[in-house]
Formats: sequence, C-alpha cells, structure tokens
Amino acid sequence: MIQDFTLREGAALYGLLAEGDGDIVLKLDRDGLVVHASAGIERLGISLADMLIAPHLADLADPDQAQALRSFIEVVMRGGSAAGWFEFAARGADGATGWFTLQLRPLKAGDGTIDGAIGIMRSIAERRELEERLFAATLTDPLTGLANRRAFRTMLRHLSVHRPGGALALFDIGHLHSLWLRHGASAGDSIVAAFANLLRGLLHKDHILARVGDERFGVLMPQETPPAAEALAREIVGELKRATRLAGSEAIDLRASVGIAGIDESADESLRRAEFALVHARARPRPDRARRYPDGPAPPRVSRRALALYLGAHIPHPRIG
Repeated sequence: MIQDFTLREGAALYGLLAEGDGDIVLKLDRDGLVVHASAGIERLGISLADMLIAPHLADLADPDQAQALRSFIEVVMRGGSAAGWFEFAARGADGATGWFTLQLRPLKAGDGTIDGAIGIMRSIAERRELEERLFAATLTDPLTGLANRRAFRTMLRHLSVHRPGGALALFDIGHLHSLWLRHGASAGDSIVAAFANLLRGLLHKDHILARVGDERFGVLMPQETPPAAEALAREIVGELKRATRLAGSEAIDLRASVGIAGIDESADESLRRAEFALVHARARPRPDRARRYPDGPAPPRVSRRALALYLGAHIPHPRIG
C-alpha cells in the first residue's frame, strides 16, 4: 500500500523543487495573495519578508495578461478544473520580461472548504527564445537575413485576400551560376548578399523584400501600381549597372532582369504573371531590363529563340569532379 510522504520527506521534496533552476514554489491564500514563495521569486523583484501586504499573484504578470491570470486563479479557488499549465509573461526586477508557466492545486481545510492553493511557477524563457529563433529560421533566408520563399508566399496570399491592387516584382540576377563556377561559391554568396543590400537601400520602407530562389528576389509593393513598380525596377537595374562600373576593371559584370505584375485576388495567378513577365525579360538576347505583364488577358509574346536563350541560361551546369 502506497503511503503519503512524511513531514520530513515532504520538506526534502520541497527543497528539491525550491532549488530547481527556474522554478518558484508558491502558496496562495483564498484571495490569491502570495503568502509564501521560494527564493526564486526574488528574481521578479519580490521580497515577501520586506512587504507589509502580500502581493496578488496576478500583480506579477504583465498588465495585458493580469486579468487572464486572475481568472485562472479564481477557477482553482472554486475547485473547478484548471488542469494544465497557464503560460504568462512577468516583468523581472531588471525590467526585462520573462515567460513562465504556472500550475496550481487547491488546498482544502478540514471541513472540505478551499482556503488557498499551492503551485509551481516554471521559467520557460529559454524555451520561448528557442521557439522564436526556430520560427524566425523557418521564415528567414540565412544568407541575406531577408524573408524566404515560404514567408513571401504567405505575405502574398495575405495581400491577395485583404489588400489586392498593389504590385509584385521578381528580380533575377543574371548568369549567377556561371559566376559561381568561375569565382567560387564564396564569391557567389557575396554577390547575392550585396544585391540584397542594394535592394534594401533602393526600395521604399513599405515594400516587402524576400529571397525566393538562389538568384531570385521577390518584392511586394502594396502601395504601388504596376507601371510605378516597373519604373522603380528600371531605376534599380540602372543602379546595379552603375555600381558594377564604379567597382573598377576587376568588377564582376552583374546583370538583373525584372518581371512585374499586379496583385489580384489570386496569389498563384499574380505570381504566375510576374514569372511570365520575368521570362520575357530574362529571355532577351540582351537582358538587364524590366518587363511588366500587360493589362488585359493577353500575355506578352516570347519568340522561340528568346525562350531558348532563357532556358539555356537556366539549365543546371554539370558538376565538376
């Protein structure tokens, strides 16, 4: 038969919990006031020994979450089901916000009434930080720090549903794979990063920039009409040419082509039109230009020779060795 812990065993167990890294053992009275806490609570700027009036546990939470925490405590004090951990943010003594989970269990008096609760607050700051880093990693291109293709498609779908009418541009760095083969992967990465920085500097603050492929960047322009986006794209292509010339005789000859389309109610159709316009621009015998998908249903016509040049530029190079 399993027996309850003795007083000495209970004290030893409490000591283990109280000394746990990031854990705070709490005892609340019927009103939710903190009448006892392990030393870890001092990280939140609370010293119960120096306080004339015990603080309410909800006072430890950020103001936006205090009411939700009060409701959680009230459910416990009524003997209701508040199973699981309640997650909330608390402000520490240094002013920084830390994340905690709280689990409470009601304490019953001899007559069966609830006269308080005992619980554990557990710091989850490291877990929250890791979750945020993982979330950012799934939406960020590691080389440039820009949004990646997944984030770009998500934002495009949002604009298509809620704010159609802007413009979408696809920038393509010409002959990047041949530059990688000629100058090495590190040089290729430097080119991509430099081009990303150039776009950052030339785009407006309300434009959304992402890297959507090895040599391809997407830009969402919610406030621009397609003609205005085309004009801006031509300016950026011109700046890229000037930057290449200013780098001197050893500079790598960079080229960029751009396809522009309007953002309508279908994200897939908007992207398809921008891709088609990019094919039209990239397939020209002399790239370095911006093309806009025309108004109306008729797509631009691309000659077989120009299309063959485009496809030839995008056939993967054979591996060496």
